[in-house]
Amino acid sequence: MLDLLIYNASQVVTVRDDAKGPKVASEMLDLGVIEGGAIAIEGGKIVDVGKSDELLERYKDAYKRIDASGCTVLPGFVDAHTHLPFVGTREDEFLLRLKGVEYIEILKAGGGILNTVKKVREATKDELFKSTKINALKLLSSGVTTAEAKSGYGLNLEDEIKQLEVLRELALEGSLEIVPTFLGAHVIPPEYRSNRRAYIDLLKEVILPEVAKGKLAKFCDVFCDEGAFSLEESREILLRAKELGFGLRIHADEIAPLGGAILACQVGAKSAEHLIRVSDEGIRMMAEKKVFAVLLPGTSFSLRKPYAPARKIISAGVPVALGTDFNPGSCYCSSMEMVLQLAVLGMGMLPEEAIVASTLNSAYSLDIGDRVGSIDVGKQADIVIMSVPKYSFLFYEIGRSHVRSVIKRGRVVYEFDKPIC
Repeated sequence: MLDLLIYNASQVVTVRDDAKGPKVASEMLDLGVIEGGAIAIEGGKIVDVGKSDELLERYKDAYKRIDASGCTVLPGFVDAHTHLPFVGTREDEFLLRLKGVEYIEILKAGGGILNTVKKVREATKDELFKSTKINALKLLSSGVTTAEAKSGYGLNLEDEIKQLEVLRELALEGSLEIVPTFLGAHVIPPEYRSNRRAYIDLLKEVILPEVAKGKLAKFCDVFCDEGAFSLEESREILLRAKELGFGLRIHADEIAPLGGAILACQVGAKSAEHLIRVSDEGIRMMAEKKVFAVLLPGTSFSLRKPYAPARKIISAGVPVALGTDFNPGSCYCSSMEMVLQLAVLGMGMLPEEAIVASTLNSAYSLDIGDRVGSIDVGKQADIVIMSVPKYSFLFYEIGRSHVRSVIKRGRVVYEFDKPIC
């Protein structure tokens, strides 16, 4: 007997993983759509995918059945870039930006990231957990089944560890899978403003080793940009993280064209993220080294900044992933649906490319593409059911959520008409 049979879907968008790796360039147009499709699930994994009439005949019994008539079924979204563990909001700064105050000016005045750092430091671990869980449930309700989540609002040993421990405890609850990233190199904390060198040494010799010892993060990220960390500072921190066994990610070329994408290639990073100001050389090297471009159109929209050159990046053969950049400052957006719509309507991606970038490619950017990111036999049953007759409606009808059900490891964890807590 099956655990679950999903049947009668108008479309099952499998994003088939035939090549066992990310899709690039024209490959991103291949969604592997099955009209009138069905999915058989047992033990939290996908055991069969095909036409509904065939699977209904093959599997007479199932513990649970979901009739997906009129709906489109996709892999659960994989959000490749979030700042999930935070407390509080920064709507006052949002109003300042609307009046023309630049983000970098707010940061220099002690606002921005440092505003949230103060709140996270003041919060108890329990308060941070409750806030982070609310943030996670927002992602889940938008169809996200796996999310990368960065620390970076502690900027000291105690509070960076606190953030990462909260992420680990939240992940154990199972509804949202979390890939933790250490971002202690987010900005220089105020107590080290007059001694940058001391903070970089603290990161390298104290905090990074402790995070590694506790196996609290899979990746290490650095905010390499104007107002944050220079190229050489970023290189130094990333190489130390590499010595300690972390995978590498970089906030690169968002505010200023410092060359963060090129640095990502030089140090063997998995991804360069943001890339609004990326150079042609940076794109060329990323394609050559197969460094993922994690694009964040929600941030460009929220900050009213240009979008990353998605068409140029895709055409060059760079593997492209998408993320919400969900954070309390520059992008208070937890909707992956909106991110897909902005990727298409704002950044120039095609619908098929946006779906691949938010599922299979995001999964491979996090080194988990072998088990999530597509609807393939043997992979984890992470699935989102959308109340639309075909995938194009996700981009055609904008401004509301189409999520009907979210399934994680074969278990329904969200339904649109039932509260989540």
